[in-house]
Amino acid sequence: MDIEIKTWLFDILQSINEIDSFYENKPKIFEEYITDIKTKRAIERDLEIIGEAANRILKRDKSFKLSNVEKIIGTRNRIIHGYDKISDDLIWSIVINHLPRLKEEITGLLNK
Repeated sequence: MDIEIKTWLFDILQSINEIDSFYENKPKIFEEYITDIKTKRAIERDLEIIGEAANRILKRDKSFKLSNVEKIIGTRNRIIHGYDKISDDLIWSIVINHLPRLKEEITGLLNK
């Protein structure tokens, strides 16, 4: 695997691990998330990094297989350019439903 692609995959994994670390010793509760502006902004920043890394991977290798890569990049763009239209529900859904699967996929790719 290309060393730059591997670096960007590691960046994605690191950002997911950082988001996970916010909830290391406490349950993930949506009502707490929406009132914690620091955590919200930190998660949004990590999602931006994930999207940018995915974008760079595709620019480097258009045939690289990564599930939901267009949605990942689209989310990054929406956070950056449509910051006033970011839905807490959408971000929370990504954290709860999509990041665990993405983490599994990235870990598998890095272990090849």
